[in-house]
Amino acid sequence: MALDPAHLEYPRRARGMDHALYPYTRLTARAPIHWPQGRKVAVWCVVSLEWFPIIPSDTPFRAPGHMQTAYPDYRHYTSREYGTRIGFYRLLDAFAQAGVKVSVATNGAIAERYPAIIEDILSAGHEIIAHSTDMNGTIASTLPVADERALIERSLAMLERAMGHRPKGWHSIARSQSFATPDLLQEAGLDYMVDWVNDELPYAFNNGLVNIPLNHELSDRQILTVQQQSVDSYAGQILDAYDWLLAEAEAQHGGRLLPLHLTPYIMGLPYRIGAFERLLADLTARPDCWFARGKDILDAYRTAPCPRL
Repeated sequence: MALDPAHLEYPRRARGMDHALYPYTRLTARAPIHWPQGRKVAVWCVVSLEWFPIIPSDTPFRAPGHMQTAYPDYRHYTSREYGTRIGFYRLLDAFAQAGVKVSVATNGAIAERYPAIIEDILSAGHEIIAHSTDMNGTIASTLPVADERALIERSLAMLERAMGHRPKGWHSIARSQSFATPDLLQEAGLDYMVDWVNDELPYAFNNGLVNIPLNHELSDRQILTVQQQSVDSYAGQILDAYDWLLAEAEAQHGGRLLPLHLTPYIMGLPYRIGAFERLLADLTARPDCWFARGKDILDAYRTAPCPRL
């Protein structure tokens, strides 16, 4: 039986993607981006600072890393709390020792429950990115637009009360969005998001919102907990990625971006943090490395030639 021709018709079919949120361009066809002081590779550390309710919500879905066993799930709850009590401060010490500034994707509940952590982040010169209200605050297209708008606003307001100003960046839980999310983020006054992982440099949406891609495959969660690799293997993969990106940057006469997505209750453990400190020391010693916050990368992108391409 011949296939019904209707199966070959797809109203969203377009060059490169199935939407009109931004123009499709391949990396090598764009004007080169140049980082400050002629540096070649921007290393961007993003720490996910999360608060997990002890009873998870499965609407629209359960966040990765959430409670797993019969409730109350104290084993997983307290291991996540280890991140705010111990692991995050080990990471702060590592950043201070290396002299680098980072972005911290922060649940609004962290600001309400642990305001001292917010003070410590800001006093060290780090940046806070909004990361929903808590780890029950997930987004998907089954979430009504009005509810999603309220979730975004609530998250920003919770952080603003602790910070004195609103964050300019957004990180969705599990990088999950609805069809409405980019417009809702722009409407809320955000300058950039980090959820879309289809590139290795920032790019602009048609509504003016910028996406700074936060690579998933090089996250500590993916390498250390999902793939069950060692922290030495993690460090080796980060350095391999740096070397490759540096070679590309030199060959194509433009900068590259290397994101390091970190989780305090994963990387902050005592048998991992030493290797992470050595990794930071190795990277900071490289003359072509530029450690930057998300807002620094955004500023460099916006001043680059033809930044919308």
